[in-house]
Amino acid sequence: MKRENIKFRCSVYEKKLLAMRAKRAGISLSEYCRSSALGNEIVERMTPEQTEQFRMLARYGNNFTRIGNMFRKHDPRLAMEADKLMDEIRKQLINFKK
Repeated sequence: MKRENIKFRCSVYEKKLLAMRAKRAGISLSEYCRSSALGNEIVERMTPEQTEQFRMLARYGNNFTRIGNMFRKHDPRLAMEADKLMDEIRKQLINFKK
């Protein structure tokens, strides 16, 4: 139960900036300030456009994996190239989450 209040002063610009960052993180302004003051990492949520791009990139990665598996016996070089491309997509997906 949170019962204590802490007040601090900031400019109008700083307040708007804090409110905007809290909104992007999907939390209240007070929760954002509290987490920030305690040194917790605050992760922003992905926008719908970013979510769609992430899903599309994941689909492309799955497709290249399937292509690599399909040509593994007939054309090993093509399968190897598809695997390399899938590794690059996997790295981008990991970076995308950060």
